[in-house]
Amino acid sequence: MAKNLSTILVTPVTTEKAYGLSQKNVYVFNVPLAANKNEITEAVKSQYGVEVKEIKTLVQQGKAVRFSRGKNRYPGTTKRTDSKKAYVTLAAGSSLAIFEQPEEPTETKTKEEKK
Repeated sequence: MAKNLSTILVTPVTTEKAYGLSQKNVYVFNVPLAANKNEITEAVKSQYGVEVKEIKTLVQQGKAVRFSRGKNRYPGTTKRTDSKKAYVTLAAGSSLAIFEQPEEPTETKTKEEKK
């Protein structure tokens, strides 16, 4: 069963930990649970135009969450959905502009110029 690459959408994770890893040329993506490493590699190449060196994947189990619809009415728990993450190491010379901010020209005026 071959999947179409256009159906696999990899979205970058923008957290402090992901930002720290991006300094080491490792980027974190949320990927579909059914996607394997080869499909993720091709999707990252096609969406971002970079060369992938290595991929590590993990499935994060959904947590059990307590809920209640009132004081004594239907107390219980439910489960959040599972998610899959891919830690993608890019080849040397490749990078993504996910965390890079465009530089804005800053004008520093002295007290005399403001008067």
